[in-house]
Amino acid sequence: MKISSNPFWIQPCTGILIPTFVKATRRWHPPFDNTVKRLIEAAEYVDLDPGVLEKLKLALEMTQARLSIRMDDGSIKSFLAWRCRHDDSRGPTKGGIRFHPDVNADEVTALALMMTSKCAVMNLPFGGAKGGVKVEPRSLSNTELERLARAYIRAFAHIIGPTRDVPAPDVGTNETTMAWMMDEYSTIVGKKTPEVITGKPVALGGSLGRDDATARGAYYITRYKADALGLKHGARVAIQGFGNAGQHMAQLLADDGNLIVSVSDSKGAVHAPAGLDVSELRAAKRHGESVTSVAGSAGVSEISGDELLESDCDVLVLAAVENTVHKGNAGSIKAPLIIELANGPITPEADEILEARNVLILPDILANAGGVTVSFYEWVQNRQGQSWTLDEVHTRLKTTMEKQTDAVCAYARDKKITLRKAAYVLALARIAAAMEALLKD
Repeated sequence: MKISSNPFWIQPCTGILIPTFVKATRRWHPPFDNTVKRLIEAAEYVDLDPGVLEKLKLALEMTQARLSIRMDDGSIKSFLAWRCRHDDSRGPTKGGIRFHPDVNADEVTALALMMTSKCAVMNLPFGGAKGGVKVEPRSLSNTELERLARAYIRAFAHIIGPTRDVPAPDVGTNETTMAWMMDEYSTIVGKKTPEVITGKPVALGGSLGRDDATARGAYYITRYKADALGLKHGARVAIQGFGNAGQHMAQLLADDGNLIVSVSDSKGAVHAPAGLDVSELRAAKRHGESVTSVAGSAGVSEISGDELLESDCDVLVLAAVENTVHKGNAGSIKAPLIIELANGPITPEADEILEARNVLILPDILANAGGVTVSFYEWVQNRQGQSWTLDEVHTRLKTTMEKQTDAVCAYARDKKITLRKAAYVLALARIAAAMEALLKD
């Protein structure tokens, strides 16, 4: 590990930035374990050069910076920040930036590896990346958040770029954060560069259809493979996590005639056997309230998060955080189908338990890939100076999700393996093809 020669500097316009960089080339990070374990298992089904897996075990580049900004009260506060580029064999790296108090270098690196796999599953010309800032965004004012977002870009401007590394929003960030970041990067390079970041407001070059893309991609898969998944009209659905993805998934499924019987957020959960009013729940969230605010109304009761996971339903949607289903609770899950909208919500140990109980799982690197797919569409539109209609975005997304789902299902059927393992086999095969092509004489 080495400390870079980048000097300290001050940015008086939006506060003080004093970055110190720590670069590590191909360094091992323990949270890789879950995803690396799945890649190793997938390697059994691919004719693979051993060097491919060896490269994927370690990140290509990991950069850490200290962001120091001036707070509204005049004080200076510092925040740790990271950007990891995992692998660029298939193209520029791509991945979100999360603002969260528990984010750390290990998590960022693990998520970057997952993005490498996800982009390969969707056959996008990207590798994987991820970024993060250790901060509770709700504790900052809007102006402090802007200073922090701009400070992040100043610290990592030498890392990112339209053909090198393309960030996007993640947990704790949104289109406004991306607008600030894009504007700051454009100032640094001296020209408008909308293609450097995706997930922007439509008025600033963002793509129509990006707001619900993660949920819509999963919805398209679910509807496309309904018969194979054993889903019938009026399925009872429980959704853990009611952020952007969870809310849109609830709305799409409800509009399609399914019953949303349970929903949770960070403050609690509610249940209604006859179905919850999704519009009411979304209105509560817009007003800064928890989903539990609707408890007590006709047929709606408050339950615990554990009760939601273990509820009697046809579909369990995991749209919260990592590792929420583990060996301690996997045996209690009653849903015959699980859809992973969150990244890594099921541990490998829980996978084995659920597989033994014949629970079907739509894996994260396929199910939630609608977000990065529409991010790719935004990047293409920006690069070509185009603006696609909403119908065009939806049509392209539906076609892509169905095509890659067919590819995953074909591997699962032919090799008699789970959908998750099949998704990693497909990803590994595509990554290996790119790496091996670079090694040919």
